[in-house]
Parts: sequence; structure tokens; C-alpha cells
Amino acid sequence: MSQQTITKEQVLQALSRVQDPELKRDLVSLNMIQDIQIEDGRVSFTLVLTTPACPLRTTMENDARQAVLALDGVKEVRIQVKAQVPQDKRLQKTIQIPVKNAIAVGSGKGGVGKSTVAVNLAVALAKCGASVGLLDADIYGPNIPTMMGIRKVPAGKNNRMVPAEAYGVKVISIGFFVAPDQPLIWRGPMLHSAIQQFIGDVEWGELDYLIIDLPPGTGDAPLSLAQTIPISGGVIVTLPQQVSLEDARRGVEMFRKLEIPVLGIIENMSYLELPDGQRIDIFGSGGGERLAEITDAPFLASIPIDPIVRQGGDSGEPVVAAYPESAVAKAFSEVANVIAGKVSMAALKSTQDAQDG
Repeated sequence: MSQQTITKEQVLQALSRVQDPELKRDLVSLNMIQDIQIEDGRVSFTLVLTTPACPLRTTMENDARQAVLALDGVKEVRIQVKAQVPQDKRLQKTIQIPVKNAIAVGSGKGGVGKSTVAVNLAVALAKCGASVGLLDADIYGPNIPTMMGIRKVPAGKNNRMVPAEAYGVKVISIGFFVAPDQPLIWRGPMLHSAIQQFIGDVEWGELDYLIIDLPPGTGDAPLSLAQTIPISGGVIVTLPQQVSLEDARRGVEMFRKLEIPVLGIIENMSYLELPDGQRIDIFGSGGGERLAEITDAPFLASIPIDPIVRQGGDSGEPVVAAYPESAVAKAFSEVANVIAGKVSMAALKSTQDAQDG
């Protein structure tokens, strides 16, 4: 085959043998190949990922390059990579704001680092190039403004709230609107109204992901959220110790009763690694994996203990931004990629089911 005989059809045929490792379908049928150009044996095209946080980006890019280079006459392959996050179809049908996927971060009890996880997941996704919002739905204990280093929101426009922004993440919290020492003694209807406003009366703009930091426990806030916005998936944060697992199990069952898909379980503060490499299990070990097995939910990650996480939370500098090369930051970034992949897979499956139906 000469260089002049290379066709787009041949390139597509070669790429149709390359699979997305997670979706188990080929790149062509997934519409992930665009803008094929061929000139003098040089082939260029765009690889469209389902999330900018794709953990298998390098693998797919290399596989696609090798598949096209195997064609006779191809001298060079240039691949431009971009991302187009699929939308949860339930969100498209039921709300008027352009949010593609809503992810709730919950826990059965307080003190497990749930807000820390939510903040670092949001910042990690934004660092990958995603458009991210962070909703602090922990009405009674709003810590997100402190953790993100934000003191106030911009002035509203046209009777709508404008979110604050830090580290590429748009943020809204009740903490922006009350004094730091003012307790909120609200009954369910007031909380429900506040959550509705934070969803519908905020100029979020277009978001690939809206991360929602739930209050601990299984009270009114998760129910209000589920009634206000379809949640694409829920993440449960736990500690390794037994008492934390018992509470976290109730969080998993809460998501299921609210028909929120359980994306998985994150075990926070899993271990402390000493300078000599020795690990100390301060809160026990393996609890998150046991919970995942008991509840038949995916186990997503073990996040180690590191003082820089606490320091970053107090100073308003999330660890994935302040210390991106640290082990704990890398753990947060990796689990953010996994969660983004799971959400994209679910959205694509719902689209395919709708087409097949």
C-alpha cells in the first residue's frame, strides 16, 4: 500500500480494533475519534475522552497510535486529545441548570474527613481541566469556605447568587452568609429551602461535575438533595476503625434507599507512613475494604494520614494544589480519576440504553 492510498476508512478500521479499557467498546463506535486528516503518510486525528481526568488516557493514546502506525504507508501519527464529559440524562431532563453530573460525598458520622475528601476531589478534577462546582450542603457545620481559603462570595446578579471561585472550582456555602460563630438551628423545611436555592438560584454556569459535601449522618439534607437534583453517584468516606464502619454502612444504605448509585467507599486516614517507610495503622486497618465487601460496593482508595492535609485545610490550601507531588495528594488525584471514569461510564450506558430502547 502506498502513502497515497491511505484512506480515512482504513484509519477508522484500524482504530475500531482499539478498545476503551473501562467501557469495553472500541473507540470508533464510542464516537471518540474525530477530525481525521491524512497527508503524505502523516495521519492526525482527535481522541475525545469521556473525562479530562481519564486514568487510562496514556494507554488509549498509545494503543491508538500503534494501531494506525501498523498501516502500510503511515510514517507519523499525531493525536490531539480533548475531553467531552457525557451528561447524566436524568439531570438533563429534570433541572434547568447545565450540570452534567452531580456527585455526593457522605459519611455515616462526623470526623472522618469527608469535607477534606470533597474539597480535594473537586480541586483534583479542576486541575485536570474539568469544569467543577463544589456545593457545601453541610448546613450545620460549613467548613468548605475555610478549606478553600474563601471568605465571601461575589455580589449577586439579577436576584441570583454568584459562586466564589478558588483553585478553578466554583464554590457556594451557607458559611458565606452567616457569622462564623452563629449556630444554625433549622428545621427540615428551612434546610430544604436552602438546598433548593443553592442548586437552582446560583449562577453555576456549565459544570462537568458538581461535588456535593453532605452533612454527616442520614438526616434531612440527603433527602432534600435527592428530591431537588438527581445525584449521579454517591461516595462514602470512612475510617478503618469498627465504630466508623458501622456508621458508614448506614450511609451506604441511605444512598441506596434514595436510589443514588453508590460509586464506592474511600477509607480516609488509613495509615501513617514514617520516614523509614514503616506504616502505622493508627485507626486499625482494612476496614474500608471489609465494608465494601459487606455492602457489595466498590472500594475506591485508601488515603494515608499526613499532617500537610490538616495544615492545608486550616490555611485554605488543599493538599492536591499545595503539595501535588505528595503521596496523599496523588492518592486524592487517583481516586478523583476513578470516580470521574465511573460517572462517565454510567452516563454513556444510560445514553446507550435509551438508544437501544
